[in-house]
Amino acid sequence: MTMTATMLASTAIAHAQAPVAPPAAQAARIDRIQVNGNQRIEAETIRSYLSLRQGDPADPSLIDESLKTLYGTGLFADVALRVEGNTLVVDVVENPVINRIDFEGNRRLEDSDLEKEVLLRPRTVYTRTRVAQDVERLQEVYRRNGRYAARIDPKIIQLDQNRVDLIFEIEEGPRTEVRKISFTGNDRFSDSALRDVVLTTEARWYNFFTSNDTYDPDRLNYDRELLRRFYLKNGYADFVVQSAVAELAPEGEEFYVTFVVEEGERYKLGKVDVQTTLPGLDTATLEDVVETESDDWYDATKVDRTVEALTTEVTNRGYPFVRVQPSVTKDRETHVINITYNIDEGPRNFIERIEVNGNARTLDEVIRREFRVAEGDPFNAERIRTSRDRVRNLDYFDKVEVTTEPGSDPDKTVVKVDVEEKSTGEISFGVGYSTGSGPLGDVGIRERNLLGRGQDLRLGFTISGDEQLIDLSFTEPYFLNRDVAAGFDVFRREIDREDESGYVQKTTGGALRADYWLTPSLRHGLKYTLRNDEVTDVSKDASRYIREQEGQRLSSIVSQTFTYDKRDSKVDPRDGYLLRLTQDLAGLGGDAKYARHRADAAWYYPITDDVVGMVSGQVGYILGLGEDIPINDRFFLGGDSLRGFATAGVGPRDVKAGDALGGNFLYSGTVEVGFPLGLPDDYDVRGRVFSDFGSVTELDDSGPEIRDVNSIRASVGVGLTWISPFGPIRLDAAQAVLKEDFDDTEVFRFSFGTRF
Repeated sequence: MTMTATMLASTAIAHAQAPVAPPAAQAARIDRIQVNGNQRIEAETIRSYLSLRQGDPADPSLIDESLKTLYGTGLFADVALRVEGNTLVVDVVENPVINRIDFEGNRRLEDSDLEKEVLLRPRTVYTRTRVAQDVERLQEVYRRNGRYAARIDPKIIQLDQNRVDLIFEIEEGPRTEVRKISFTGNDRFSDSALRDVVLTTEARWYNFFTSNDTYDPDRLNYDRELLRRFYLKNGYADFVVQSAVAELAPEGEEFYVTFVVEEGERYKLGKVDVQTTLPGLDTATLEDVVETESDDWYDATKVDRTVEALTTEVTNRGYPFVRVQPSVTKDRETHVINITYNIDEGPRNFIERIEVNGNARTLDEVIRREFRVAEGDPFNAERIRTSRDRVRNLDYFDKVEVTTEPGSDPDKTVVKVDVEEKSTGEISFGVGYSTGSGPLGDVGIRERNLLGRGQDLRLGFTISGDEQLIDLSFTEPYFLNRDVAAGFDVFRREIDREDESGYVQKTTGGALRADYWLTPSLRHGLKYTLRNDEVTDVSKDASRYIREQEGQRLSSIVSQTFTYDKRDSKVDPRDGYLLRLTQDLAGLGGDAKYARHRADAAWYYPITDDVVGMVSGQVGYILGLGEDIPINDRFFLGGDSLRGFATAGVGPRDVKAGDALGGNFLYSGTVEVGFPLGLPDDYDVRGRVFSDFGSVTELDDSGPEIRDVNSIRASVGVGLTWISPFGPIRLDAAQAVLKEDFDDTEVFRFSFGTRF
């Protein structure tokens, strides 16, 4: 009796041919299993996939099951089973093995990027199913990069020994741009205003620095969330995005995006209350923490910030297990929302342990010392978020994720910190130009995480038209295992002051420093500096008051600085204020003897979301202790510190020689408003209008050639800053409106710099 079953690789259809099967009792018994056609795969391995064994009856259903199992392994292009007498014959055609995988035609994406997406690898078995899956993955990569018209055609090159080369031939096609973004259902805000809210932008010829004008479904989902946040911030508590549809044009090269929204009515705040069940907590003392006020427009972001602020404040008052939940009551007829912040005791939970993973180089203690909680402390989500942000701010890691898991008991939690380290060594080169210093360049070598201990070591070289500097600095952020950043600096600086005062200043020295936090916002710094200043290369036409100071002078200076920083950002502040007081005392050895005081302040206020006001000022005074103040320690004003006037353009001056002499008393201030210029946010271009004012006076020297008046100088101007791909570019144009006839003025001030 003969029974045959065959499966063709191209159709995956199995069929069996046999004469009428005899009753099971008379079925042939399998005495031998013969495997034919195998090259790499052992016959015994193939037999292990069969549902039949020697001595079993030749059951047609088991033969069919065996055939499907063999084909399902993906190892074979063709499989056939047949019974000849008492022998089960298994004929196989093995799938080839991939020798090499290559990509052709890809110009926008590197081979390494594409290799990460495909699952097939050299020396693995080739199957059409797996190739089709990899083609879909590659197409998805191109879609994420805005190329929906990309075509990928897999080709194979047959080699000897049943091997193949797999080639993915790619036609990347043009970028699939977003041609138009439309909104339906928006009555309160225009399409133009809402386009500024979403991240996706319409394609324009000048959008060559951004990819946000290509279609990305993930970005579109994020745009829905941005619209929701925008409307909730502006009081539209019933707002919903009904749909966000992207339609591909027939030619397949551009999308048309339409958001369908339902704005609803705008709500005001009615009653705002704080209630608590915690004993001894006076809610009246929490009113200053609450940002939401009655009769204001409802703002969901203020509600969220208030919840965080109340949680932090109550926790700091000695209630470690606290939960703040806002109860919102909405009156749809009067369009009023009442909010009650309920402060209750949360579940009691403690931190069982903190696990740190992924830090192959950075020591555990470098990460753990940034945590504001310790093992055994009450679980506090706000402090854990703060700790996570502190670890991120170290800038030692590409990724910092903090998660929690249940501990060994219901009231215990395990905090897991997963980090992914990045290179912290830097070799940087910089070039730039500024009106004050001319062309400049710098080279820096830095390791910000020396030996994984969090120490910072830097060696820098700077050269410009007016200045040459070499400096070496080292900082230990936790000196003696305390929250004290200590370090030293060694420097050599040469400054050409020929244009302003007719001399060259050379300074060589070093400093020891330490600073620490007194409160979360107040930092205190101490510093000792020993330096040698030399006034040299004095021009023969220089002022006699400068020629008298030619030579060297040793200074031994003890300094302290108090800094109180409540700004929302140190890089781009939009809200808050900064106060700084610096005091220097020279005379503990050395030649210089003086006491110098300087105070700085800046206040930032968000006029609107994009318009920011800034008021800043500084005042400084230096008092000689039994001797006159040397020129290198005096105050100078102008240039970047008083726009509309040249560097050192304001203050006491030898009018005969034209040299700036500096003064012992300084005051200056700035009033400025920064605003967007209407260009897409991707360009990061902002404008400003400003007024600078100030003066320098009280020179120790006197004589008929010296003009020293304490009148205020002032200027008004406009400017712009562009954070370009080549580095920040800053341009200011200012006109002096209050000045003296001997002041040195300028209109334009420009600076540009980049690092690579």
